[in-house]
Amino acid sequence: MFIDISPLRISRDYRLLFFGQLISAFGSVMAFVVVPVQVYQLTGSTLLVGLLSASEFVLILLMAFVGGAYADFIDKRKMLRLTEVGHTFVTALMVFNATLVQPRVWVLFLCAALHAGLAALQRPSFEAMLQKLVPLDLMSSVSALNSLRWNITSILGPSIAGIIVARYGAITAYAIDLVTFAASLAAVFLIQAVPAPAQTERPTLKSVVEGMHYAWRREEILGTYLIDMNAMFFGMPTALFPAMAANFGAGTVGFFYAAPSVGALVATVTSGWTKRVNRHGLFVSLAAALWGVAMIFFGFAQNLYLALFCLALAGGFDMISGVFRMTIWSQTIPHYLRGRLAGLEMISYTSGPKLGDAEAGIVATLFSVRTSIVSGGILCVIGTAVISALIPQLIRYRGSEGIKQKDLEEALRETETRNLLVE
Repeated sequence: MFIDISPLRISRDYRLLFFGQLISAFGSVMAFVVVPVQVYQLTGSTLLVGLLSASEFVLILLMAFVGGAYADFIDKRKMLRLTEVGHTFVTALMVFNATLVQPRVWVLFLCAALHAGLAALQRPSFEAMLQKLVPLDLMSSVSALNSLRWNITSILGPSIAGIIVARYGAITAYAIDLVTFAASLAAVFLIQAVPAPAQTERPTLKSVVEGMHYAWRREEILGTYLIDMNAMFFGMPTALFPAMAANFGAGTVGFFYAAPSVGALVATVTSGWTKRVNRHGLFVSLAAALWGVAMIFFGFAQNLYLALFCLALAGGFDMISGVFRMTIWSQTIPHYLRGRLAGLEMISYTSGPKLGDAEAGIVATLFSVRTSIVSGGILCVIGTAVISALIPQLIRYRGSEGIKQKDLEEALRETETRNLLVE
């Protein structure tokens, strides 16, 4: 039942990435909480907090395609280095803005968008690199470990961030974020080179379209994207956390952000059973629907502890869905397309929350916070059922068949490349 740590034991470079990202993500998650809180403190508008995420989505949408195309062409280590340096400079700008007597809201929007754009450039290279660092049959373990890393930081970071921003202000939280980037910078400069596959085409619009066409043709992969986007768009009310926390005290805001990660952490440390599951697509759909159910109960909760419990329950289901989505992606997508498909994955699992924050803020402004949360949970469940019915290949997908298909497609690609060289 317990989490498998084999990838950490067998891969030096994965260990470097894991622990470097673990330390860096602690500060980044603090900033993730403090930025919307600071916007809400400066403006008092849940709509602007929601639009903050919408502004991030614009650069995510643009840069994910670019990052995916380049991940299949260049040494992935170079992309990680460049983007980590960029993150560091943007965080330094946030520290400077926080020192002003009246911090500029537009600077917060700009920095949030830049961080999102850099993450979209980086993520495809990170995901594509994992296929070369860890054996494919351990991808469910890698997914669980990555989730563990994120959940630990998502619990500690927001909980501490809420207290820090209430007592010491945003500048202290941003400064901690800046310092923690030293760990991730050290990691990406120490890992070994991971070259692109041989005979890879230069990044072009055609290569991006090739990746999109492949995802469209593989219905089980397309289904994972749509299931996640639906769940996060309707059922992720993160933009409403500052407004909800105001009813319980300013210091509680971090607990709302941390609660889903508590549930996800429990699901992660007991994720050993996921290695024995072969019906990955079915579990993706079931877990996404249960996420929506938990959010419905969260919307009706009147007690702080009950609300946090419902968020933790939702986080556990989201983690389970995420592990199986990542496993499908890593086991079944051929390496020569992994970067471009990782770009699409980035769009799928970030567009939902980013646009969902805007949706939640608009509905809350027009009606109420509770109406926004409950209606979103209901639509999440309905949407999951509709997508599963329209794309039955997702429900029927089996992991063992996915690995065989990946091996076959890579063998065909190698044969085609060899024939071209002979000609």
